[in-house]
Amino acid sequence: IPSVSSIVPESCLLIVVGLLVGGLIKGVGEKPPILKSDIFFLFLLPPIILDAGYFLPLRPFTENLGTILIFAVVGTLWNAFFLGGLMYAVCQLGGPGLNHIGLLANLLFGSIISAVDPVAVLAVFEEIHINELLHILVFGESLLNDAVTVVLYHLFEEFASFEQVTILDIILGFLSFFVVSLGGVLVGVIYGVIAAFTSRFTSHIRVIEPLFVFLYSYMAYLSAELFHLSGIMALIAAGVVMRPYVEANISHKSHTTIKYFLKMWSSVSETLIFIFLGVSTVAGHHYWNWTFVISTLFFCLIARVLGVLVLTWFINKFRIVKLTPKDQFIIAYGGLRGAIAFSLGYLLDYQHFGMRDMFLTAIITVIFFTVFVQGMTIRPLVDLLAVKKKQETKRSINEEIHTQFLDHLLTGIEDICGHYGHHHWKDKLNRFNKKYVKKCLIAGERSKEPQLIAFYHKMEMKQAIELVESGGIGKIPSAVSTVSIQNINPQTLPLERVLPALSKDKEEEIRKILRTNLQKTRQRLRSYNRHTLVADPYEEAWNQMLLRRQKARQLEQKMNNYLTVPAHRVDSPTMSRARIGSDPLAYEPKEDSENLPIITIDPASPQSPESVELMSEEPKGCSGLPPSPEEDEEGLVMRVKEPSSPGTDDVFTPGNSDSPSNQRMLRCLSDPGPRPEPEEGEPFIPKGQ
Repeated sequence: IPSVSSIVPESCLLIVVGLLVGGLIKGVGEKPPILKSDIFFLFLLPPIILDAGYFLPLRPFTENLGTILIFAVVGTLWNAFFLGGLMYAVCQLGGPGLNHIGLLANLLFGSIISAVDPVAVLAVFEEIHINELLHILVFGESLLNDAVTVVLYHLFEEFASFEQVTILDIILGFLSFFVVSLGGVLVGVIYGVIAAFTSRFTSHIRVIEPLFVFLYSYMAYLSAELFHLSGIMALIAAGVVMRPYVEANISHKSHTTIKYFLKMWSSVSETLIFIFLGVSTVAGHHYWNWTFVISTLFFCLIARVLGVLVLTWFINKFRIVKLTPKDQFIIAYGGLRGAIAFSLGYLLDYQHFGMRDMFLTAIITVIFFTVFVQGMTIRPLVDLLAVKKKQETKRSINEEIHTQFLDHLLTGIEDICGHYGHHHWKDKLNRFNKKYVKKCLIAGERSKEPQLIAFYHKMEMKQAIELVESGGIGKIPSAVSTVSIQNINPQTLPLERVLPALSKDKEEEIRKILRTNLQKTRQRLRSYNRHTLVADPYEEAWNQMLLRRQKARQLEQKMNNYLTVPAHRVDSPTMSRARIGSDPLAYEPKEDSENLPIITIDPASPQSPESVELMSEEPKGCSGLPPSPEEDEEGLVMRVKEPSSPGTDDVFTPGNSDSPSNQRMLRCLSDPGPRPEPEEGEPFIPKGQ
């Protein structure tokens, strides 16, 4: 009945079915079965958690891991102690029926009822198709708060049997949280690696490949529960670790078997849990106390809202994508309780907790309120608040390329800044995985296959299967490359279009070219930051080149300064020497001239009017006359042009003859200047020339 299922969640309908079945069994005089905790924790819960962990969307989960951990750890601790403390106050003020309930019993009750239930969250959130961020935040919190719930439950249960609780017990209880959570993760990782390594050798027994996934996952859960570690954390870790390697090793049929069997198994477990919850409500012993039950329900809602508001205010200081008030409302409203709380309450011992029936009644009331009221109203509220829904889009090669490009870019930016963020560590982990782990856990050539090509093969296979299942493709020729399957139209495809198969050598050569040139984008780039810069081998040569260029400019400026003709020295020997062969009037400096000509004489130039002796700075014809001290101080200073060394760079070291002033002076010396115009009757070419 689609009209009913669109309003009422499936979990609510299943509880109603359980209530009806329990009522019928009780009506005919039989005793209805009760959901025992051993059956729940050993057989019904693991399939749901394995399905969630194996198909966990890893990228959004890791990107929001900090937020999820804060909600799961700090939020659950806040709920447990806030609720336990307030319920203790209620018990002290609530009259003779509640006075005997102590602080430890209330804290234990708070730890049971405070944890968000993954089964209930999955059942409701998958139906309303909320956006990926909110779904992973609430669902991730419900998965990871198991460690906190297990620790608090066992801690307060043990403390209840103590005569006196010391500070050492409290410190050990605090440390046990890390042991339970990290120990569960470690157990899961170990079994995940073993499962991946085993799948490497199953190529000849494809039939039992799915069995290893279920077997090792269940062994991880049992091993963790055996040592009172977090079984849920172990299952999630095992599923996340084994999936990429197992899927690379097993056949496509085995992959399909694992997928559908897990979905079916978790769906059956979920159905049984909610039906048994309804049956147990009818069959169980209840003790109703209005004050305790209503206070529990009210304080549960208050604690959840306050915890989400305060933690989100703190988290938003560090998040790039802030959690809006709408998001906060959905997170607070989505804190559903379920069968885990009921099973933990059912496990309580009558000897230490005589009020167990009242606890169970309050727990069932909270479960029914959250599943029925919040579960039924969350869909209309999501539509009313216009919260972003999940968009069903198929991943494309284009998206994968851009995602990898942005990952490399952000990793490079973090390296340059010297900031080791999660992109840096993610890149390190990917490199370690590619260099060592894949070679050990993946068989054959697929261990060396780049991520992009592996994703392309996956998409290609998926598209081919969809085409075959939809009936849009006829008989595919065996020699056609799988790359071109999506382009085949069987109605118009001529037989001549069958593509020849590539030889193994040619195919391997193409793969090698693609691997070396396209995929290893950051293979040869060394990581660096502002503190440890790698020395550039060309830096020293470049610095020497720049220094030579700077020295050449300084030398040219000095020569220009020395060779600038002073305005008041009209009759200096330098000017006389420069005027030889030219008109004296044309080169006579004006007293009010600001821009004085710069005269440079190259002794090696054949166009100079006379040869100049470099050492004595005199003309050869006047070698007998020593220069006066005044001339030595204020006259021309000649420099010997040093021969270029073998290592000098002629491009950056300009010669004296290349400067504009030198060229201008050479033109002046070679041109004798203006001559008087010939009179009429005088031949143009003088005699004797």
